[in-house]
Amino acid sequence: MRLKELLQGIGVLESTVDPDLEIKNVYYDSRQVTKDSLFVAVSGFAADGNRFIPMVLEKGAAAVVTAKKPQGDIPYVLVDSDRLALAMLGCNFYGHPGKSMTMIGVTGTNGKTSVTLLLKQVLEKCLGAKVGLIGTMANMIGQESIPTERTTPESFALQGLFAQMRDAGCTHVVMEVSSHAVALERIGGIFFDVAAFTNLTEDHLDFHKTMEAYCQAKAELFRRCRRAVVNVDDSYAHRILAAAACPVVTTSVTAPSQLQAREVALDARGVRFTAVSAGEQARVCLPIPGRFTVYNALTVLGIARCLGLSLSDSAAALGEAKGVKGRVEVVPTPGKPYSILIDYAHTPDGLENVLRSVRDFCKGRLIAVFGCGGDRDPKKRPIMGKIGVQLSDIAIITSDNPRTEDPMAIIADILKGVKKEFGEYIVMEDRRSAIRYAMDIGEKNDIIVLAGKGHETYQDIGGRKLHLDEREEVAQYLRESRNENG
Repeated sequence: MRLKELLQGIGVLESTVDPDLEIKNVYYDSRQVTKDSLFVAVSGFAADGNRFIPMVLEKGAAAVVTAKKPQGDIPYVLVDSDRLALAMLGCNFYGHPGKSMTMIGVTGTNGKTSVTLLLKQVLEKCLGAKVGLIGTMANMIGQESIPTERTTPESFALQGLFAQMRDAGCTHVVMEVSSHAVALERIGGIFFDVAAFTNLTEDHLDFHKTMEAYCQAKAELFRRCRRAVVNVDDSYAHRILAAAACPVVTTSVTAPSQLQAREVALDARGVRFTAVSAGEQARVCLPIPGRFTVYNALTVLGIARCLGLSLSDSAAALGEAKGVKGRVEVVPTPGKPYSILIDYAHTPDGLENVLRSVRDFCKGRLIAVFGCGGDRDPKKRPIMGKIGVQLSDIAIITSDNPRTEDPMAIIADILKGVKKEFGEYIVMEDRRSAIRYAMDIGEKNDIIVLAGKGHETYQDIGGRKLHLDEREEVAQYLRESRNENG
C-alpha cells in the first residue's frame, strides 16, 4: 500500500518521505519491524517509541511516523498525535472493516462484560447473526475464542481483529470500551451504531487522576455514535446525556425512563421483572442473581431496541441466555449446606453491588473473601475494606493480584478503612487458604462470595502469573472433604 493511502485522514504536519512509497506493513512494536515497513513511534508510559527509531531503521523500516520531530537525516512523517495516527493507519491498512459491520460499544465501570456477552447471545438468537466480541474475558469471532490481555486491544491490533471478524462473516461487533481505550485513542476512527453506558464509580484514578477526567473519557464515546442507551439511575448519567449528540434510549429501575424495569423479584436462582417501553411490555427472567443483573438486562434490551428488535423477542432470548463466567457465577458445592458465588467485583462499587445484591436473598450468613490489586489506585483500598467488612457477616481479607507490590502492604491499606465495630473480619494473605477457611466455617444457608478474580485463572504475584482457578480450589476442597469422610 502506498504511504499516501495509509495517511488518509491523518493530521500530517510535515513529511520527508515520498508519498508514493510502497509500505509492506505497519508496526508500533520495534521488535517486530521488518524491511520496507512503517514504524509508528508511540510515546508510551513504560517506554518512548522514539528511542527505537535508529534501531528500526537499521532493521529496514522505510519510514517512521512520530509526534516528535526527529533529528538528523531520517525519513519521517510528523503528525499531531502518534496514537490517533496509529489508529487511523490501522483503519486504512485494513480497509475500514468496522464500516461493513454493525458496531456496538458498551462503556461503564461495572457491567460491561455481562452486557456484551448477553447481547451477543441475544443477537445470535434473534437475528441468527455471526457476532464478534471484544472484551475483558476474551475476544470472540462467532464461537471461536481468542484470549486477550486488555479490555480493548491497541488500535492497530483492534483494526486487525475487526478485519478477521469481517472476513469470517461477522455482521455485528459487540465490544467493551474502556476509559483507557478512549483516552489513548484505541477506538480512533471508529463510529459506533450504538453506544451504551452502564454506570460510573471510582476506578482507574491512578490513570485519570480525577472522577471528572474519568467521566469525560467515558462521555467521549457518545460523541462517536448514531444511537445511545443510558442508565439514568446512575449519578453521572446527566453528563453522558449532555455529551450524546444522537437519539438516546434511557433505562431505569427507579426513575422515569423510556425503558423501565417493574415488578422486580430477586432470589438465589436469578432475577425476574417486567420490561416496559412505549406501551409494550415483556416478562424477563435471567438465571443470574443480583439486582445489577436487572440493570444489565435493561441495557441489553435498550441496545436491542436501537437495532430494531422487538422487546418481546429480546426478552425471550435473554431468558435462554447462559450466565457469565465470573459474574455472580454459582459454583457447585454438592454435599455442602452453603452456596458459593464467584464475582469479578474488584472496585468499591462492584464489591458493594455484589454484597448488597446477595444480601437480598441470603438466608444465612454472608461471608466475603476479597482483596485489592497491586499497582492500581491505592485510594480505593480502605474504601473496599470498609464496604467488605460492613456489608458481610464475616470478611476474609486476602490477596487479589498484588503484582509488584507487597501483598501485606496492600492489606494494610485495606485495613485503614476498617474499624472493629464494623463487623467480624480476619486477614489471610494466601488466597487459597482464605477460600478454604471460608468453606471450613460455612454453615447451612450461608453464601460465600469470592470477590475480585471472577473469570481470571491466575494470580499476578511479583510480575508473574501463577495459576489459580477458584473453581478448581473449591472442587479440590470438596474432593478432600469426601475422602476424609470416607
